[in-house]
Amino acid sequence: TESYTLSLHDALPIWALALRPWRYWVQLAADFPEAKKLGRVLTKLELKASPSQDSKTVGVLYDDAIVVWLREVIGAPFPMFPTNRRWIETPDGYLPAPPVQPVLNQPNEVQQTVPLGASGERGFWAEVTVPFAPFYLVNPNPASPHLKETPADRYRVYYSQVYWIDDVRQNSLGTWLYRAREKHGSYGDVFWSPAEAFRPLSAEDVSPIRPEVTDKLVVIDLTKQTLSCLESGTEVHFCRISSGAKFDASGNAVDKWSTPVGTNHVINRKFISLHMAGGAAASGYDLMAIAWTSIFASGGVAIHSTYWHNNYGEPMSHGCVNAMPEDARFVWRWSLPVVPYEDGKMEVTGYNNVTRVNVIES
Repeated sequence: TESYTLSLHDALPIWALALRPWRYWVQLAADFPEAKKLGRVLTKLELKASPSQDSKTVGVLYDDAIVVWLREVIGAPFPMFPTNRRWIETPDGYLPAPPVQPVLNQPNEVQQTVPLGASGERGFWAEVTVPFAPFYLVNPNPASPHLKETPADRYRVYYSQVYWIDDVRQNSLGTWLYRAREKHGSYGDVFWSPAEAFRPLSAEDVSPIRPEVTDKLVVIDLTKQTLSCLESGTEVHFCRISSGAKFDASGNAVDKWSTPVGTNHVINRKFISLHMAGGAAASGYDLMAIAWTSIFASGGVAIHSTYWHNNYGEPMSHGCVNAMPEDARFVWRWSLPVVPYEDGKMEVTGYNNVTRVNVIES
């Protein structure tokens, strides 16, 4: 197993330690099973003897439990999502696929210096490549609504998130730590987290795919819950997505979260990573470090990576187009406009050097 231990005695100034309860600074460890593919449980789930809710319960798992993902199988429909029959087989039983995030555990070599960019700013982009890792805030109090409601011993970064790294240090236990923040949309939170959890992204990792091709079109089919990337009419990428939800948490039909249909959309704002928040109370959301965000409609409607569900093929969002990280990354890199590495964003006006997006209901 891979283990992360974290002690910030040497990583933070004395005044920062003095402002927090001592229990937040004890060692933490996150041990993950040894397997090629893992799953992160997103909510309380019953482990079943066979891929059906009616089968015998053989265990109960809670948020952020990590399981060995043997394979995906077809079973009985999950009651909340009647068209989704995907289940995850684990060594101990079966879990419904929608609330289990597929993850890997791939610790990284630490980049022990932070490069100076062309603008004079030190830093680099990095993606989380382990199921999760703990973090500790630099700022005395959490700023984002999500962190304000989260116990400090549950502060975590999650697989596929992307952060800006601007400092690196080694603590008294010999653990290397990165100082991370959200460069766009942030409420101002800055934190330290185990460096091995992050894979530095090079300029090549975020470089455009065939930028010389200008006849590009994204087609999102809300009926089929699919996305296609076309070059001069030829499909070069296809994936399942989750568009705007048609029902709220109580099962009531809603229109306010619909993904806007139309053939006049264009991708005119792009972010390597973006903090997204909206709504209020139970219907609201506050999500950190959403990677590969390509905004194409008013109100911030975007195609973006998703780490909080695995229910692609079912409408799930507040209007955006949720995609698996690898699919969102392809759309982001392939579409125009091109985004400069250091700033990690691009905003344009008009219809030049942009990629069109058609949202249809077939």
